[in-house]
Amino acid sequence: MNTASLASGNRKPHTFNPWLIAAAVVVPTFMEVLDTTIANVALRYIAGGLSVAETDSEWVITSYLAANAVVLLISGWLSARLGRRNYFLMSIAVFTIASGLCGMATSLTQIILFRVLQGLAGGGLQPSSQGVLIDSFPPEKQGTAMTVFGIAALIGPIVGPTLGGWLVVNYDWRWIFYINVPVGIVAFLASYVLVQDPPYMQEERAKLKKQPLNFDFIGLGLLALTVSCWEILLSKGQEWDWLSDPFWRIQTLVTLFVFGMILFIVRELRSKNALVDLRVLRERNLALSCLILFCSFMVLYSASIAVPAMLQALFGYDALAAGLILSPGGFSSITALVIAGFLLGRGLDARWLIVAGLLVLGTSNLWMAYLNIDISPLQVIWPRMVLTGGLGLIFAPINVAAYLYTPRHLRGSAIALVSLLRNEGGSVGTSMVQTITQRRDQFHLSRLDDSLDALNPQLNSFLDQTSQFYLQNTGDAAAAHQMALQQFDNLRQQQALSLSYFDVFWLAAVVAFMLVPLVLFMKRSVAEKGQHISAE
Repeated sequence: MNTASLASGNRKPHTFNPWLIAAAVVVPTFMEVLDTTIANVALRYIAGGLSVAETDSEWVITSYLAANAVVLLISGWLSARLGRRNYFLMSIAVFTIASGLCGMATSLTQIILFRVLQGLAGGGLQPSSQGVLIDSFPPEKQGTAMTVFGIAALIGPIVGPTLGGWLVVNYDWRWIFYINVPVGIVAFLASYVLVQDPPYMQEERAKLKKQPLNFDFIGLGLLALTVSCWEILLSKGQEWDWLSDPFWRIQTLVTLFVFGMILFIVRELRSKNALVDLRVLRERNLALSCLILFCSFMVLYSASIAVPAMLQALFGYDALAAGLILSPGGFSSITALVIAGFLLGRGLDARWLIVAGLLVLGTSNLWMAYLNIDISPLQVIWPRMVLTGGLGLIFAPINVAAYLYTPRHLRGSAIALVSLLRNEGGSVGTSMVQTITQRRDQFHLSRLDDSLDALNPQLNSFLDQTSQFYLQNTGDAAAAHQMALQQFDNLRQQQALSLSYFDVFWLAAVVAFMLVPLVLFMKRSVAEKGQHISAE
């Protein structure tokens, strides 16, 4: 049972101001969410610092996401057994120590090991902080408190590339990990003083101590196998040529993933002590909300990866400048999140806000798909702000729709599944960018070559004028001709790469628009008074 789902009754009043408690628990959550994207812009710097290939540095992302996904589903069990306060403090401490170790890593093996440790610790921060917030505020103020949590969860992936770019450009890639250490120490000390377990959790823990240790270790092993194979597939699929891999690495991973997934589902449906109760997906609203949230975060992450990569590859931006382009999106997402929370609190059906958010999400990607290589920064900033605003409109209503009809005793499994699929949607979006840009780049190069031949008058005119220019500067006719050919090839490569990035936005727009009809199959979803409408 997840800590965020525990009953709200029988709370012991906190002696501290609940907003102090909120600040103490939201900061480490923001730090953890931030780490899902902050390393994306630093991969080439990490590869250079550790003397490895840039493709191998992707394990820094993959290892963290896999470990984080596994522990999300068992965080409720650990919290109940260890005590939520103890588990939360332990997660902050281990996350902070692992962050420092990542910064001190001297090899790829070390940093992967420490990132796994960081991911395992970070997975417990989100659900624990939610539970603390729910128990610290009275019902009439919980919506506002969870809005703060929603802002932290939504802004983290948006701010990550900007902060990461600033650190690697002005300092060193190790500082993307070192920055967590002072923040983690302050958060640990604040939480140690402010956070307490309410009486009902203390009673539950006392009862659990008297019971035998009933934990689904087989289910956990199957989950770890499935998630690990999935993350490696997404990370290395394009590099290893997917199912055409001559060494059968991808084929082996697909086989293990399919068998692991089937065995995990069968095990969880039959086990009396299931790791996660999959029967919760019988609730139509929850199942559709999981799918919509998975695809929405896939769209968000694909754009968050594609935009800075495009700016660096085509326009010569460094990591900091590319990150700054993404920054204004944080303002639009916060604004949309607050507006959505206000409208939900006034009784608006959550389904219409979800539809509006999806339409905005699709429109923003369609806007970016019509860009070209002669654009200014503002022409990227505006559609980016529209995109994050669309996600802000979706984030709060999707929680109302997902949990409104979910039985309270199944709420823990529901929250775990939603959290897991939200993270995995980001992983799919990241992999999608890598695969589409590489494959569509080859496609567009081939299509451009169809019209480039010796009889093309525009091509001949360009080569003649460019050769003449270089001849005047070098005096070498042969070298001038070669330089003209090279300049033309650079333009050809640039155009093909730009079209491949625009294809990413096209696909993201199509995915967002295709989700709209699914909302029509959801049941009416109007938030009840005092419901946690902004985040779960």
